[in-house]
Amino acid sequence: MRALYSVFPLLVIPVAIYNFMAFFAGGADPAAVDGITANVAPLAGQLNASAMKLNMISGVEWQLTNGDLLVLIALALLFIEILKSTSTGTATIINHAVSMVLFIVCLMQFLLMQNFATSTFFVLTVMTLLDVLAGVVVTIVSARRDFAVGEGFAG
Repeated sequence: MRALYSVFPLLVIPVAIYNFMAFFAGGADPAAVDGITANVAPLAGQLNASAMKLNMISGVEWQLTNGDLLVLIALALLFIEILKSTSTGTATIINHAVSMVLFIVCLMQFLLMQNFATSTFFVLTVMTLLDVLAGVVVTIVSARRDFAVGEGFAG
């Protein structure tokens, strides 16, 4: 189970949730404003729906949307992914490769599919790119540090 955790990029979870919403939950038809149909993704209305409202001390009402909640989950998982990148094993290299495939899939969906042309999915796509870049950089720095410490004890 631990090996699967090491290889499995955690950002697959919010991307899978978004895919589920896009393919199965659908979304309303684009909103018509003054008789003109807006050219937005059908899922945009569902992403902008309120997940939680909270009255603030200042008197305003703070609203957390479904899209915001999904991005918050993805941010927490990105943090864990970066922490996982500090190891230098084979599973980490495979994790980076699978993360790269995830980024490519996200980029293709963002560019080619209607329900994926939203700001929420764009942020998720950028997070998958950051996972790949930060993961590789952190792994390289960790490996150099391990190598340098090993040399220091040998001589």
